[in-house]
Amino acid sequence: MSSKEQIFSALRQHTRETYDMPDLAQLKPVTYADPVAEFKNKTTTTAGAKLIEISEGDDLNAVIRDRVVGGWPANPVIATNIIGIDAQLNPDTVATAQELERVDVGVVRGDIGVAENACIWVPQTMKERAICFASEHLVIVIDDNHIVNNMHEAYDLISRSSHYFVDYQFGTFISGPSKTADIEGALVYGAQAARAVTVVFVNRK
Repeated sequence: MSSKEQIFSALRQHTRETYDMPDLAQLKPVTYADPVAEFKNKTTTTAGAKLIEISEGDDLNAVIRDRVVGGWPANPVIATNIIGIDAQLNPDTVATAQELERVDVGVVRGDIGVAENACIWVPQTMKERAICFASEHLVIVIDDNHIVNNMHEAYDLISRSSHYFVDYQFGTFISGPSKTADIEGALVYGAQAARAVTVVFVNRK
């Protein structure tokens, strides 16, 4: 008997009460009267990201230049494969993912926004997905008609359509900047990924 089996055996011998698994069909996912409003609220509170709202006809390149990096003291290195945005690097054309280590601002598109926690599903639509994690400041562009109530609805959409895995079999949920308080109880931003996240919310209605 392996050490793992010994541990499980000891746990079973000392279990005094057992309970049946709950009926998951009885669990009702949270819904909102206005999922879009809830998503925007959770983005700036729960997720800790910055929110910029624009209209469908607005110039996205100007928004990135003026409202995201306009106040920076030096010319930042921008990376994106979104057509129309001025960038020094393109995650589709870099030779290796290591080239994205010096990215100050990475700009990607999100496909699903979740109102209950402000998570955004970001499918890999670029050759090097490191842009999502190596960028110091990550900008996610998402449309208002891509918002759902909860994770149940999000996973249902993802499971039913190949649209959410366009060219690569990878995607990830991102919610605000990376942070941890594991080390001496001090809150640290950028421990695993971006130190700051900005959500550019496109109002198309």
